[in-house]
Amino acid sequence: MYSIAGNLREVHERIAASATRSGRDPSGIKLVAVSKGRPLKMIIEAAQAGQSVFGENKAQELRDKLEAIDRELEWHFIGHLQRNKVNMVVGNVAAIHSLDSESLAEAIHRRASFLGVEQDVLIQVNVSGEESKYGVEEDRVGLLIDRVLSLSSLKLRGMMTIAPLLPAEETRPFFKRLREIRDAMSLRYPQEDLATLSMGMTQDFEIAIEEGANLVRIGTAIFSE
Repeated sequence: MYSIAGNLREVHERIAASATRSGRDPSGIKLVAVSKGRPLKMIIEAAQAGQSVFGENKAQELRDKLEAIDRELEWHFIGHLQRNKVNMVVGNVAAIHSLDSESLAEAIHRRASFLGVEQDVLIQVNVSGEESKYGVEEDRVGLLIDRVLSLSSLKLRGMMTIAPLLPAEETRPFFKRLREIRDAMSLRYPQEDLATLSMGMTQDFEIAIEEGANLVRIGTAIFSE
């Protein structure tokens, strides 16, 4: 019988197995339960089962859920963020995963400065080159990092990507490429902690972990279709 608690146990087992295969400690991998479009009762059920970190794709939905759920949960914004929706997100989430332009960085900085907070961000990189996907192009990552580091209210924590919708094993080169980009940027900016690699979803998170992901964004495997 379907249960969110049972699904969470299975996901954690799969995370642990993937980490073990790649010689990594499973405790170093954070699970973000993607709750976009899910009713409050499902989020509460997951929280009761021990899940404390949730991810939302839409600013309005995030704001509504924050207002409705009376629980201490950690929220991440993982979808494309429009500049005119920044005020709904900044200061309300542990991290924004989808920073992909200087103008968005500046808008996040202005709002964070107004609130007197430091906002953690990840740079979203379009490693696949697909026009349908958001993210900064590989050859512009350094330029965007330079701008982020010049903004005092932003704290750069790493990078994020979304692989093409392919059979799981075929996504490996895209995850490997993001790790290579992050590693190169870590050498270029040794004073910065770019440890976070947010990559992998329900269909491909095990491959992502094998390629270095330490944050996975999983919705369907937890909440079902």
